[in-house]
Amino acid sequence: MVIFTCSGQHAPVNSGQFDFYGWMPNGPSSMRKPPPSGKGATYQIILDTLPEVNTTTLAMATVWLLSHEPEDKRPVGNYTNERFTEEKPRQHIKEFQRELDQISKEIQARNQNVTLQHLYLDPKRIESSVSI
Repeated sequence: MVIFTCSGQHAPVNSGQFDFYGWMPNGPSSMRKPPPSGKGATYQIILDTLPEVNTTTLAMATVWLLSHEPEDKRPVGNYTNERFTEEKPRQHIKEFQRELDQISKEIQARNQNVTLQHLYLDPKRIESSVSI
C-alpha cells in the first residue's frame, strides 16, 4: 500500500497539476469575493472575484514546480541498485517489470486514437517515489 501510494496514486494527482491548474479559472488558488450564487454574473463580477495577477502567478509557479518531472527521475520498476541476489526475488522483479511494460504498451496503444491522451498512469511516467 505504501509503494502504491508513493508512486501509482501520487503520479496522477501530482503530475497533472499544472495541466489543469495552469489556467487559473479551473481552480483559483484564492478568491477575493464569494463565487456568484446565481445566473447573471457579469464579467466584472467574475474579475472582482478571481485572485489578483501576483497571487495567480505564485500559484501557477507552485503547481509547475510540483508537476515538473525531476531530472533524476527513476520510473517505477526501474531499480538502479541491485538489492536482491536470490533467484526468487529477482524473478518477481522481472515479472513486475514485464507487467509494467505491458501496461505501458496498452496505455500508449489507447492513446494513439484519442485527442486528449491520458499519460499520468503510464508506468514509464510514474516516479518510483514522491519526489519534488
